[in-house]
Amino acid sequence: MEEIDELIRHYHLEENNEYVIIPFMGNDGRKKRCFLLKRRFIRIAFPEGHFIDYPLTEAIEATVKYPDIRLSEAIYQLHKERAEQAALAGGEHDSGMDAAKAV
Repeated sequence: MEEIDELIRHYHLEENNEYVIIPFMGNDGRKKRCFLLKRRFIRIAFPEGHFIDYPLTEAIEATVKYPDIRLSEAIYQLHKERAEQAALAGGEHDSGMDAAKAV
């Protein structure tokens, strides 16, 4: 949970005993907050009947960067961004793009 605490400090997020609270401005200009349960993983269930478990740290980062889109799409965008950065750096990477493609 140390990584989660670090993200909370880095992004100036709120928290309580059960949730990481991500404040953001909605597209309509109103203040909103997203509540993510403090668990090691967050499960996204898809209408087709399958599900994928993502680390909470990825869900937090994706929500901070892309607050107004579905979490599955935000995580996909985060993985895509990381893959592009790795490609620019010329390094090998394991960004989880296979899992993100299922989103």
